[in-house]
Amino acid sequence: MATSNNDQDAQTDDHSVIFYGKMLTFTQLKLKTADLAIIEAKLDNLLSNKSSQIPIVIDSEVDQDLNALVDLLWSWGLQPIGVVSGLLSEQAKARQLAIFPADGKRIERIHPRKAAANQTAKASAAAPSATETHHSVAASQGSTEPVSEATTKTNVSEHISSMIYDQMLRSGQSINHVGGDLILTNSVNNGAEAITDNSLHIYGRAQGRLVAGANGDTEARIFCQSFNPTLVSVAGTYCLRDNIPEHIIDKPVQVSYQEGEGLVFTLMNNV
Repeated sequence: MATSNNDQDAQTDDHSVIFYGKMLTFTQLKLKTADLAIIEAKLDNLLSNKSSQIPIVIDSEVDQDLNALVDLLWSWGLQPIGVVSGLLSEQAKARQLAIFPADGKRIERIHPRKAAANQTAKASAAAPSATETHHSVAASQGSTEPVSEATTKTNVSEHISSMIYDQMLRSGQSINHVGGDLILTNSVNNGAEAITDNSLHIYGRAQGRLVAGANGDTEARIFCQSFNPTLVSVAGTYCLRDNIPEHIIDKPVQVSYQEGEGLVFTLMNNV
């Protein structure tokens, strides 16, 4: 190992590898069959496109040909990064994939119905309009350091399809939608999670884990009528409940991401 007495070189070396608090959202794929034809048919039914690039953790209750399974998932635009510890652990080690510990608690995945894209536009139009009150948080590590005021920019994006869920999302339940906005007309309880690669709309009380732009879309936003999450994330930048400004808790809030600013929390009115 080479060493140097040069202070500048030492300073450069000190910053060459950095751990920081960027949150990545992984989706767990639960499998109860090793039949690739059945798996592919299910993927065709669940996915709206082959370009989602979702990071996938494989949790299989049966033995699999992991090489063939990984190739299949990649062909559907998914990115298998590891397996849940168990039957596939040895194959995962051979492929140098990550091995994740088994969950202590099962999560019930909810499959809401699809809605036409124009319904998303109507839902967005019905959302409360933003006031002039903004609060920015440099939140890649959950920091509450205030930064300069940010002006929320307007963006009109095309949506492949939206999804609507009308029931309360209860503790232990999770919705993960790819390909458009996710619209929840009821509340999200603590212990539940709502995840989408586009924008997230919640018209009841918004608790639990709220994730928009899960695949890195910096134009995604979160709209809530009553904002009180345990974790909020847009485009991988997150903020925990303890670091969310108190004056916006239980208020109508819009959350967006601004480059160089972090998460921007904007109070909205009901006019």
